[in-house]
Amino acid sequence: MHMDAMDSTRVFVKDVKRLIVKDRVSSLYNSTTNDFGTAVVTRSDGRLALGRLGALCEQIKELNSQGYQVIVVTSGAVGVGRQRLRYRRLLNSSFADLQKPQVELDGKACAAVGQNNLMALYDTLFSQLDVTSAQLLVTDNDFRDEAFRNQLTETVESLLALRVVPIFNENDAVSTRKAPYEDSSGIFWDNDSLAGLLSLQLKADLLVLLSDVDGLYSGPPSDPRSKLIHTYVEKSHHGQITFGDKSRVGRGGMTAKVNSAVYASQAGIPVVITSGYAAGSILKVLKGERTGTLFHRDAYKWVQVKEIGAREMAVAARESSRRLQAMSSQDRKKILLDIADALETNEEMIKIENDADVKAAQLDGYEKSLIARLALKPGKISSLANSIRVLANMEEPIGRVLKRTEVADGLVLEKMSCPLGVLLIVFESRPDALVQIASLAIRSGNGLLLKGGKEANRSNAILHKVITEAIPDSVGKKLIGLVTSREEIPDLLKLDDVIDLVIPRGSNKLVSQIKESTKIPVLGHADGICHVYVDKSANMDTAKRIVLDAKVDYPAACNAMVETLLVHKDLVQTSGLNMLVMELRSEGVFLYGGPRASALLKLPEAHSFHHEYNSMACTVEIVDDVHAAIDHIHRHGSAHTDSIIAEDLEVAELFLRQVDSAAVFHNASTRFCDGARFGLGAEVGISTSRIHARGPVGVEGLLTTRWILKGNGQVVNGDKGVSYTHKELTLQS
Repeated sequence: MHMDAMDSTRVFVKDVKRLIVKDRVSSLYNSTTNDFGTAVVTRSDGRLALGRLGALCEQIKELNSQGYQVIVVTSGAVGVGRQRLRYRRLLNSSFADLQKPQVELDGKACAAVGQNNLMALYDTLFSQLDVTSAQLLVTDNDFRDEAFRNQLTETVESLLALRVVPIFNENDAVSTRKAPYEDSSGIFWDNDSLAGLLSLQLKADLLVLLSDVDGLYSGPPSDPRSKLIHTYVEKSHHGQITFGDKSRVGRGGMTAKVNSAVYASQAGIPVVITSGYAAGSILKVLKGERTGTLFHRDAYKWVQVKEIGAREMAVAARESSRRLQAMSSQDRKKILLDIADALETNEEMIKIENDADVKAAQLDGYEKSLIARLALKPGKISSLANSIRVLANMEEPIGRVLKRTEVADGLVLEKMSCPLGVLLIVFESRPDALVQIASLAIRSGNGLLLKGGKEANRSNAILHKVITEAIPDSVGKKLIGLVTSREEIPDLLKLDDVIDLVIPRGSNKLVSQIKESTKIPVLGHADGICHVYVDKSANMDTAKRIVLDAKVDYPAACNAMVETLLVHKDLVQTSGLNMLVMELRSEGVFLYGGPRASALLKLPEAHSFHHEYNSMACTVEIVDDVHAAIDHIHRHGSAHTDSIIAEDLEVAELFLRQVDSAAVFHNASTRFCDGARFGLGAEVGISTSRIHARGPVGVEGLLTTRWILKGNGQVVNGDKGVSYTHKELTLQS
């Protein structure tokens, strides 16, 4: 995995060479009081889940072949042996014997049988993978002997040099514990603590403890309110975690794992508790993915805005938004005007930071279309400030009465506009989006969390600072939170109880990933695949101006036309098509063709009509008529913005009525699909959704409604005590 793709808290894995994996292997042993053994590779009926164990062995084989030194600590010999001996006793028993009370089997005898069976199983699986394994049985008393510890280290070093996988287990058959699985005294007391002890003795770089859940949760994993803790910080989490029942099998459970992990991590060995059920879980840990729960000596340095900060940031934004809503309309307006002034005052500082982002993006080899969106061009700050002033001077959006109804005599119902609550906006590249979104959130009375692309970090930081410093203390600067790390996004997307709407602005991949990762409603569009259809009735001078503007004015914008230029077939014979092609080429636009246009005009054929260029390129295709154009748009478009150029009003009206896109134009450039150009003041994005808001989303798209009922003592009483009138009232009444 590329270092940039790693979780920032897991970068240390690039230096891992030697790791200890504590797996969980056994059969389930049922007694009247205890379930012995462990869970990851057992089925619910207690038998070994060989598929899971085989998958673990395959991961160890992969790591071994990559040059990692892998040491395994296993468990469950007692459970495996007990099942085997019970089966043997059953075969040797008469029917009369089975009617008698069954004497419990000796645990140490079970351990002796189970150890042999367990290693035979490992040996069989590893042999199939061309891996050699070795068994090392130890007891608590062994570690009291320094000579033993030295010899153990020497033996393991020899095995690892030969690429043999050492497999450790506590030798319960000869252990001096009074009751295996119950006595918790000594240097180690279970195989989790043995794994922690060995990680220090053998100088491991990483300890992986496999569990039957995804990691450590804030409460019982079965409780839907419990949250997975990605990074354990003892100061914050110790004493605040409620453990559920221990593992369905085994003596350790999560408490034992946490104790072992804390012990090893405090000694400098990073530990990850992760699922033994999940495919490739160990490999994911070593790729630096944010999986399981990490225990690390330096974890306290990373907690500022991780698990501990995401919820608090969202809650603080909500509390600040309520104070904002309580202000007068004039006071909210003044905040926006102060922000506009602050942007212009700090324009030079903003430009310096933005130039640094652009230069870094160029050095990193980013695409030109991204760099174009990243750059704040001359006049952009003034334009943004003016847009904010327009927004400030618009009609007050909060608390507007949209409908008044007399429900009954003296009982009046009002439908009133109100903020959504807390918004999470995830956007790429464009720092000007931060300004637009922040101003819209303030105007609509919403709290806001912003996450921009890393390529605009410096620009976003300075813009956020300038804006929040203009927000009065009576509201609080936490009204607008700036999320600085990509790793925080998964945690924020889980906060469906405190975040009300997510608006992603960026690539198809970004929007799709967010929609798949959250229960929070998502508003936005994945693609900006826009079309212009030039009808046979079009004025070709008008067509030329519109097509060139739609494509060339700002190719990186989502409302830039000519992902596909559709041209009526009759224009082929009138040279209208050739004229459009020549004009586009003269402006430096690279042309692709659909099947018909590529054959006729000798253009390279487009690999797909469903492709957003965001650059000086487009596809040209010939269609039979307006019906064919509409059908093409419905099959290949993204319901964003589509335009027809035609003088035949009947054809134009047909196009406007039947094209099912968020914005449909007649004789106008697709570039007009913009919140500021629509008079909305600004936009948080353009939505192709069909629920709530569609097209450019301004203030109204960030509002919802509530019902206010005013009475003078009315009661329902089975609808006997009230006479309904349901009379619509004027809003001024």
